[in-house]
Amino acid sequence: MDKKDPLVSVIMPAYNAEKFIGEAIESILNQTFKDFEFIILDDCSTDKTWEIIKGYAKKDKRIVAVKNEKNLKISATLNKGILLARGKYISRMDADDWSYPQRFEKQINYLEGNSAVVLLGSFIEVADSTMKVLNLRRYPLDDISIRSTLLKYSTFAHPSVIYRREEAVKCGMYNIHLYDSEDYDFYFRIGNFGKFANCPEILLKLRTHKESVSQKKIQRQSMLTLYIKLKAVFEYGYQMNLGDKIFFYIHTFGFFFVPAKIRFRLFNFIRSFNK
Repeated sequence: MDKKDPLVSVIMPAYNAEKFIGEAIESILNQTFKDFEFIILDDCSTDKTWEIIKGYAKKDKRIVAVKNEKNLKISATLNKGILLARGKYISRMDADDWSYPQRFEKQINYLEGNSAVVLLGSFIEVADSTMKVLNLRRYPLDDISIRSTLLKYSTFAHPSVIYRREEAVKCGMYNIHLYDSEDYDFYFRIGNFGKFANCPEILLKLRTHKESVSQKKIQRQSMLTLYIKLKAVFEYGYQMNLGDKIFFYIHTFGFFFVPAKIRFRLFNFIRSFNK
């Protein structure tokens, strides 16, 4: 790697995020770890998102402002960011969330000391639109625990993860057809190149609001999650245990017979107790 290249490339896609993107950007610029580039990709927003991004880019040279010529959706936009990235590590961030100041410092220290780990997440706080904390979400910490849970549900908060760029490219990056659940599929594939881990610390606040993907597109996400689990078994080499199979059948039943809003609430309730 060129000595001038940053150690970390932060990739943040944005679409009509004018309400919250300023807070998200500032939380990255205020990190205690400074050796990063900040690639912000506007996916043809129709509000003032691009103007806000350009304003911050003028103030901080670490920001690489990119505007898509057409709306590519999140998967293709993330892949564009990965191909532009110069860092050894890729750190994910969403335009409506907020990272704690020591997030990068703690995650980089962990990865630099654990070369076998290919992707690292953290605990998060789930917050409302004003960033009032609603609950704490914990995740399994070590590779064995994560893999034993991954076929039930995602064991990472995507905006909190950091992963090795080289392995992300090797695994094919994000599937452009699986946007809205692109992260879940990505975990299974990059997991074939190394170990998983989560920091046992709260490093990110995840904002929930009416426009968030998790609420607007839960029906599509639920369908894709079932599909990705089958891909993991039949294409990526993962194996379901009895508990995974039972969870899969319950998930399938819920998809067809339980209203999406109720599933969303039940999901968040169950995850709030995850340890």
